[in-house]
Amino acid sequence: MDIVMSADGDDAVVAANLAERLIESLLPGLELLSIEFGRRLGLYEALGRADDATIEEFAAAAGIDRRIAQEWLEQQTAAGFLTVDDASAAAAVRRFALPAAHRPVFLDPDDPFYAVGTGTMFAGTASAFDAVVDAARTGAGVRYGAFGTGVRQGLEQLNRPGYVNDLDGWVAALPDVRDRLRRGGRILDLGAGTGWSSVALARAFPAARVVAVDLDPASVADARRLVHAEGLDERIEVRRANATVPEDFADLAPEGFDLVTVFEALHDMNEPVAALTVARSLLRDGGAVLIGDEKVADAFTEQADFLDRLNYAFSVLHCLPATMAEGERVANGTVLRAGTVRDWAAEAGFGGSTVLPIEHPLWRFYRLDPQAR
Repeated sequence: MDIVMSADGDDAVVAANLAERLIESLLPGLELLSIEFGRRLGLYEALGRADDATIEEFAAAAGIDRRIAQEWLEQQTAAGFLTVDDASAAAAVRRFALPAAHRPVFLDPDDPFYAVGTGTMFAGTASAFDAVVDAARTGAGVRYGAFGTGVRQGLEQLNRPGYVNDLDGWVAALPDVRDRLRRGGRILDLGAGTGWSSVALARAFPAARVVAVDLDPASVADARRLVHAEGLDERIEVRRANATVPEDFADLAPEGFDLVTVFEALHDMNEPVAALTVARSLLRDGGAVLIGDEKVADAFTEQADFLDRLNYAFSVLHCLPATMAEGERVANGTVLRAGTVRDWAAEAGFGGSTVLPIEHPLWRFYRLDPQAR
């Protein structure tokens, strides 16, 4: 709901509109938490294993209290996530189901419509709220790890479908680099998180080798487990390193890379120019950097659109404090504008910076070249 200014300037109308909007905002937030509640307890999987189930059958299958099971099933049905055969029937005989059209959203982590990560990310962001408030008084920031598994897993759940289904198409927007990688070559995946981008790169280019890098120890551990589970230990090296520190990559410099990727990580780096400088120094002749980061407006405006509002909220509550915790350098926050990327690239010594024509609901993509093309 937008705030509507009354024609006669009645402040009471404006206040009423705003109050109504805030009250309405409670609903989607609470429903996201109810989704995360279901994810953590495996409730969607329990219901998905059957065509439908009574409350008693569902509680037994999910291993939860019957009364809680009833309330969650009814809440999810009231929200339109589940269906019931006869709402007017006695509670004990009602049969609840997860509709076929909703199963990809709740059950298939590789599906483009998988969106359970919205609840996970919301809960993870809220988990460090007290620390974020306290850090605002000092500017000390809140380290990424303090947000726990929620943010780490939420990012994985939200981004994994894009990596699995679309990443090869993103690299196709750099046809010269794509052709080299089809013959072999090396890829450096900076800010790789839990490793799904690196796994997708290795799958898209079976002849290439990938080095996955992240600063967060828990993410690195997750990435190593994933790479091993996928049978890619011989093709993907996972290491903990700081993307802004050249010494962390000294052993990689002689061979260099044909492609350096930075997916939704540049805005979180405390020294972005240093990170891009390191990336440029590691490129082979003809290599390039591919960045995917937030799609926001070119400049700050009031009454902003959905994406700017979303990214500003994440910035205040997560990305900015997490970046500030890395030290007193550059803390950009989640709202990374195209002009900022262009300026950072130039400062890092890149001769070319191009916004790529890649469609994505949330990200904008950039190609950086050492020399102008």
